[in-house]
Amino acid sequence: MNVFKELYNYRELLKTSVKKEVRSKYKNSFLGVVWSFLNPLLQIMVYAIIFSLILKNKQDNYAIFLCCGIIPWTFFSIAINKSAFTMIENGNIIKKVYFPREIVPISVVTAETINFLISTLIILGFVIVGGIGLSKYILFYPIILVAQYLIILTISFVISSICVYFRDLQHFIGIILQLLFYAAPIVYSQDTIPVEYQWILKYNPMTYIINAYRDIFYYQKSVEIRPLVILIIIGILACIIGYKIFNKLQKGFAEQL
Repeated sequence: MNVFKELYNYRELLKTSVKKEVRSKYKNSFLGVVWSFLNPLLQIMVYAIIFSLILKNKQDNYAIFLCCGIIPWTFFSIAINKSAFTMIENGNIIKKVYFPREIVPISVVTAETINFLISTLIILGFVIVGGIGLSKYILFYPIILVAQYLIILTISFVISSICVYFRDLQHFIGIILQLLFYAAPIVYSQDTIPVEYQWILKYNPMTYIINAYRDIFYYQKSVEIRPLVILIIIGILACIIGYKIFNKLQKGFAEQL
């Protein structure tokens, strides 16, 4: 409970940190927040050309299918990448001023969540323009987002603290994210993977998140409740463990930074 009390006491700092993260993403950029739309759109265009036109992917409305996978993944990968560097980038402040250190990774993940909410407009645009339309199952969106937020926050707590001691981890994260990208049904449907390799996807939490987003936007059906509930429960427990790791390691941040 102490952590929630401290976060409440420093709530203004948390708000300021989140605003700073959101604004700094496109600071001194001419197009500014427009890049929140352009980046994923360019990615979708490239993958759509490669997999739909060149590799002859037969998935119906493949651009929409791809959009429902690329945008949640982009949120995940950017938040993880930024979390790896965030404690080191804020080293000068951490050494000079006391504040709850967990504010740093929380502000990164929360800022990227805001960017994801903006990018979700792209998904809505694709399903409306593509003729699929919206369904009542979009009401599951906040629940899926909470599950994804917990997963990302857990990983952020762990890697942001470990990277302070082992800087080489920052370089491995990019490689790991590339592997996880192809180990999740982002550019392909899970049904196309041979049964003997399905276990790889099952151990990737982003598989369930992406499938859930596709269910409500692309397939327009109810999400699978049981896996989503289990994911949220695991996410809460993992977040507690991740915070404990962060809290244990933060005692040596000042010396390491």
